[in-house]
Amino acid sequence: MFDAHLHIIDPRFALPGNDGYRPDPFTVDDYRAHAEALGVTGGAVVAGSFNGTEQDYLIAALRELGPAFVGVAQLPPETSDSHLRDLHAAGVRALRINLVRGPAGDLDALVQLGMRAAELLNWPTELYVDARDLRRLAPRIAPLPRVSVDHLGLSQEGLPALLALVGTGARVKATGFGRGDLDVPEALRAIAEVNPGALMAGTDLPSTRAPRPFDTADLRLIADTLGAAADPVFTANALDFYGIAETGER
Repeated sequence: MFDAHLHIIDPRFALPGNDGYRPDPFTVDDYRAHAEALGVTGGAVVAGSFNGTEQDYLIAALRELGPAFVGVAQLPPETSDSHLRDLHAAGVRALRINLVRGPAGDLDALVQLGMRAAELLNWPTELYVDARDLRRLAPRIAPLPRVSVDHLGLSQEGLPALLALVGTGARVKATGFGRGDLDVPEALRAIAEVNPGALMAGTDLPSTRAPRPFDTADLRLIADTLGAAADPVFTANALDFYGIAETGER
């Protein structure tokens, strides 16, 4: 399995927090202890709102995890091209825009950054967004050439807007099932029907601030819901999205 969404909280590095929230440490060793039984062969380490925009912890995590893992960075709009290239050399392969707990006022500038990262390095942009907001935001995110949406878009009400975005080529992370109010099997089937290559499974470990944390039953739910169509959801779809070779190395 390629774990398409996980977080690392390393106490060796500053943790700015978000609205006063600072999670407990969850180190690379902690992650490995949880992931061993899942058969994880690689994954995407995603910057959380609480990590801030300094990515030293992310680079350190990628160095420890090895070349089967990639990073998803949270960056300020003024990030230079040279810094983007340095991050790419360290294993970062995507930009994250957090519209649930991030600075929504910077969206247009962050979209410009995402477009620049896509042109320079072929990075996609990952959106943490409540799908209820997608119709309103669609004109502003439309310039981004490749996007994904975290945690099935969080909301049942937003599912039609999410499916419309999937119809334009967007990917969706099958993660964080305890974060929203979705009928998860319904959402999985609906997304797969629009585009069987859209879904990417992940653990969301350590499930910071989630009302219900990740459980291995979440992965079984994906398999049971999608049947034979679930196989690429666990590995191939994410490898394609992040531009990882079939060997599992960036």
